This record gives sequence, C-alpha cells and structure tokens, in this order.
Amino acid sequence: MINLAHAKAHLSDLVDRVEAGDSIDITRRGKPVARLTAVAKPRQRIDATVLQSLTATMPPQAESSADLVRSMRDGDRY
Repeated sequence: MINLAHAKAHLSDLVDRVEAGDSIDITRRGKPVARLTAVAKPRQRIDATVLQSLTATMPPQAESSADLVRSMRDGDRY
C-alpha cells in the first residue's frame, strides 16, 4: 500500500510497476481508497488458415506427446 502523497509524487514509477504486473493499493489517512491495476489487453484472434498451413509443414514427431513429456520430466530430475 502506498499513501496518496507518495502516489502523486511517483505516479510515473507506479505506472511502470503496474505495467510490469503489480497491483498497487493507494491509501488516504491509512485507509485504502483506490487500486492501480493494468488494463486487460485484447487478445488477438488466431487465423485458422495460417495455423493449418504452419502445422502442415511440420514433420510428424517420432514419439507421442506423453512420451516426450515423460522424458523431459525424468531428465529434469537428475
């Protein structure tokens, strides 16, 4: 929590922190009165045609996804 006077003096720094993922509560006389949070960014639509053309050019995998994940998991243990 940050008091209002500090928030006024350091707004640019606080916005940088919020942009990086922080959420900041602002207080007045010790009581929370506002919260700074990042604006949700709109998601981009996936073009199915582009995705299909990309995956069509990929070679088939020799092992199943379950075997791949298992080998990655086991390799991280040791």
